[in-house]
Amino acid sequence: MLSKAQVDQFWENGFVIAENGATVEQLNDLSEQLDEWIEQSRDHDKNYGKTPDGKARFDLEAGHSAEQPRLRRVANPADISEAYYEVLIDGVIPDMVADLIGPDVKFHHCKVNIKLPGMQTRVDFHQDHPYDPHTNDDMVTALLMLDEMTEGNGCPLLVPGSHRKRYSHFQDGKFTGKVDPSLNTELEQSAVPITGKPGDVCLMHTWMVHGGPPNHSNKPRRLLICDYPAADAMPLTHPMVPSIYSHKVIRGQPAKVVRMIKAELEIRTQYEEDSFFELQGQATAGKS
Repeated sequence: MLSKAQVDQFWENGFVIAENGATVEQLNDLSEQLDEWIEQSRDHDKNYGKTPDGKARFDLEAGHSAEQPRLRRVANPADISEAYYEVLIDGVIPDMVADLIGPDVKFHHCKVNIKLPGMQTRVDFHQDHPYDPHTNDDMVTALLMLDEMTEGNGCPLLVPGSHRKRYSHFQDGKFTGKVDPSLNTELEQSAVPITGKPGDVCLMHTWMVHGGPPNHSNKPRRLLICDYPAADAMPLTHPMVPSIYSHKVIRGQPAKVVRMIKAELEIRTQYEEDSFFELQGQATAGKS
């Protein structure tokens, strides 16, 4: 699936962009399902739907209304949609991941992040591994573009080479799910925008520092995200976004041993917020 040059680029820079992460038909199915969820969100004034840990599946930005829906995240859409399951578990993306950290790969969790025109949702700089620490860090986050992604509509910003560094995600003794804001200017100067067309997929190392601004355009920006660990990477905490398919081996064979690397890791506290947007300090609909 991936060329040697792409694999080398991943390990050198911490990410690589590949084409054809989903077929045109699959993209249409994903978008159609997501449009239905956005339409259904008009009937709600606060977060709704349940996931395995009791948190809401559908996360609404403050200011959400029937007239102007602001659905900003769907947690684990593969749990409730065949279209999302097909792409993330039976599709080509796990094959690409296997080229990077395989042959044995597990599914961990997935979500759709949504930035509709007029929304204020942003993503503060963070790394993924502190949210879901494992015994080793052979873990890939796949970012599948459902819409054209541009600098104007809030595309992700990645900091090349940052997967070799470790940043605290605690401030004042509390897990905030983001890098110290005092580093934002430095990170922004080093970050590169990840742009592309529907179907392109960015494969990102679990320690890659990334974030993204709000959508300032008149076009939607919807991004399907999925985390895949190597089969011998075992979780050190309960999943941040538990799925009914968490830890399912989807390529290769189950691990017979646990692979551990030498590391000192911050262990996050279990937080009550429905999504990391609220954890990072962004207001949620229906909450004062």
